[in-house]
Amino acid sequence: MTPDRLETFTDGVIAIIITIMVLELPLPKGESFAALVAEAPQFGAYALSFINVGIFWVNHHHMLQLAKRIDGRVLLANLFLLFSLSLVPWVIRWAGEAGMGTLPVAAYGVVLVLSSVGYLLVERSIIAAEGQGSKLHRAVGSGRKEIISFLLYLVAVPLAFVWVWASIALYILVALVWIVPDRRVEKEAEPD
Repeated sequence: MTPDRLETFTDGVIAIIITIMVLELPLPKGESFAALVAEAPQFGAYALSFINVGIFWVNHHHMLQLAKRIDGRVLLANLFLLFSLSLVPWVIRWAGEAGMGTLPVAAYGVVLVLSSVGYLLVERSIIAAEGQGSKLHRAVGSGRKEIISFLLYLVAVPLAFVWVWASIALYILVALVWIVPDRRVEKEAEPD
């Protein structure tokens, strides 16, 4: 299989995930500013989730720009990544309906941990399929940025049981770290 087919499939699934997220946004109950403010936490959860899903999509796209060979391991890892990301609409709906409470915020973190694992599995599977001399391996090196992000998500999950807003702050911090496309990959993608 070519990376193009995998990228097209992933694009379609992520488009559906984002569509479901926006369709789950509740409408304000009235025309007042207060009605709009009442939905602010749900909109905030949507905005953060849109950014997170978008970051996974952008970096996945960049990763596949460097890929030349896709095998079964890559396909399975990618399915796991997509499964994890598909849980985002469900968990933000829960957070919106139940409030930004401990368990929904922790569950959001679990989904991000799973998504990070999925992303790392796709990355490592592509490297395994292409060998240590691959452009992707040269670009990501040890994967320190990915591992640190994963660890921050991992810390944020139990932190939600102590201080919900600190947990949310860690989710935002990781998003800020990744909001700029990965220059390591962009550099490798440049023509020789």
